[in-house]
Amino acid sequence: MMASKVTWLVAAVPSLVWAKLLFPDDTEADAFHKLETAILKSARADGPHPLHDWDIHLENLKKRRTWLTAQAFTALHYTNRAGTDLTVGLPKGHIWQGGTEESAAGIPFNANIPTEEVYSAPQYDRVDGVVCSTRPLIYRGNLIDSFRLTFKKGKVIRSHAEKGDDLLTALLDTDEGARRLGEVALIPCESPVSLSNTLYYETLLDENASCHLALGKAYPTCLAGGTAMADAELKAAGLNDSIVHADFMIGSEDLAVTGIKEDGTKVPVFINGSWAD
Repeated sequence: MMASKVTWLVAAVPSLVWAKLLFPDDTEADAFHKLETAILKSARADGPHPLHDWDIHLENLKKRRTWLTAQAFTALHYTNRAGTDLTVGLPKGHIWQGGTEESAAGIPFNANIPTEEVYSAPQYDRVDGVVCSTRPLIYRGNLIDSFRLTFKKGKVIRSHAEKGDDLLTALLDTDEGARRLGEVALIPCESPVSLSNTLYYETLLDENASCHLALGKAYPTCLAGGTAMADAELKAAGLNDSIVHADFMIGSEDLAVTGIKEDGTKVPVFINGSWAD
């Protein structure tokens, strides 16, 4: 699926067990209705003209990803008051994705509903600095919270979580690629999921609340010609490989993201948690 050779979709569907987890003090009927309403709002499907709203949203994502790809940044620099000071290198020929994509047969589709992100693949050996989580990570049904990762030459060399530290270590020790990044994703802090102020315990929703990174495997679609490359070719081009792909949230209302070009030019991408423009 990560190469998007065929059409695929991950969507959120409410269940009673999930609803009661999020709204334990409500009746079963009220909890289910709250979750159903939240999902529809997150998917921009709660207005009188949802298809029109969705088309506008997808067009906005297309403009963002097209602009980012055209910038051909060599790196992104992230900072905020939570303690993040991280430089993430981007490989030559990287592509930004987000919203609608095409299968190998040229069929347009959306892989995620909801979706708020534009994302790309980092260069696996060019990540340096510290990143601090801003929302909990649900991994294997358990919570990892308030964690900090230190990278050197692309690899996590130190980690600590105030909650779920052993689980975080287990995630990082899954394989060699689990200590390296496979995704960088940009999402403004005013996304519908973010404004709900809810932890959904479901990555599909939670990742769309905030700028995030992912430990593990990169998407071949984020590199020019990547879907036709073998694993060894993808690695030679700078993309990470792993059996895991674990998204974790780093966005905040004071997050700054600066794009760095090959000649050293710096371009504001995010200011105060939202698009700079």
